[in-house]
Amino acid sequence: MPPKKKSPAASKPSAKSDPDLDLINSLAAILNSTGLSEIELDRRGTRVRVSRQMTAVAVAAAPAFHHAAPVAAAAEAPMKPADHPGTVKSPMVGTAYRSSAPGTPALVEVGSEVKEGQTLLIIEAMKTMNQIPAPRSGRVTQVFVENAQPVEYGEPLVVIE
Repeated sequence: MPPKKKSPAASKPSAKSDPDLDLINSLAAILNSTGLSEIELDRRGTRVRVSRQMTAVAVAAAPAFHHAAPVAAAAEAPMKPADHPGTVKSPMVGTAYRSSAPGTPALVEVGSEVKEGQTLLIIEAMKTMNQIPAPRSGRVTQVFVENAQPVEYGEPLVVIE
C-alpha cells in the first residue's frame, strides 16, 4: 500500500487542520475581500452562513435624539424603519425589483392598499426570482428600495400600516 500523502496543514506539527474551520475562514476572507455583510454556502446538505455585523455611526448618535420633544421624535420615526412593527425586511441578499417585468408599473407604491400574501416586490438571488409577500393587509406608508437596487439580509424594504 502506498504511503498516505500529508496535507500542507498536516505538515505543521503544531497546527491541527479542521476542514469546517478552514471553510468558515475561507468564507470570512471572501466577505472581507468583497465587502459583503453575509455569505451562505449549501454543500452536500450542509449549510454554512457567515455574517458580520455592520455598525453605522448614525446608530451611535441616535440616543441623543431620545431627549428631544415628542414632536421631534415623531419627525424622526421615518429614519428608523427597522423599529416600526409593520416593516417588511429582506429575507435574503439579492437585487430588489419593484415591478414584475421591465417597463411595467411598480407592484406597490406609497399609499397602495395591499392584502396579506400580495407580492410587494421581487428579489433576485442566484438567478432565481423570489416574490416577497405582504405579511399582513394594510396600506404601504414607506418604500425604502429603488428598482434594481442590491439589498442585504434584514434590510428594510417597505412599511405596511
